[in-house]
Amino acid sequence: MSRAFVRESDDQPERPTLVRRARLPPGAENYITPDGARRFRGELERLVQTERPRLATADDPDAKRQLQELNQRIDLLQQCLESAVVVPPPTDTSRVQFGATVTVRDRGGEQTRYRIVGVDEADIDRGWVNWLSPLARALLNSRLGEHVSFKSPAGMQELVVEAIAYE
Repeated sequence: MSRAFVRESDDQPERPTLVRRARLPPGAENYITPDGARRFRGELERLVQTERPRLATADDPDAKRQLQELNQRIDLLQQCLESAVVVPPPTDTSRVQFGATVTVRDRGGEQTRYRIVGVDEADIDRGWVNWLSPLARALLNSRLGEHVSFKSPAGMQELVVEAIAYE
């Protein structure tokens, strides 16, 4: 096939799109865990001090595109940190509160761990759910052994709180 009909960008691997921050409801605070704030500050410092200067001096078009994506990520991190309210671990650890790692058991007996974090920290692959999600709202303020119900995309779910931990 002639190269005239193939875009050059098709030959290059796809770049992941930047994760956009979830929208907070009007008046809601942008809560973040102390660990999340540390990680975001560290990433921001690394991007500004190391990655940006490296890409800014490169001449190839791919580096220019990467620099643009990097600047978008830097802007997102700055916005997050400017509006963040860092929530320290609670003194009463007998209830599920913001920052808790909760082990739950479903009706089928399967155990799962979730960590309740800020909207900018959420990462479902790690089991980190944002505090505004239906699951986190159901878990908040529950105690060991308590049954909680929440509406998931698969329908109503019931879970039993088996462990509560804070980092």
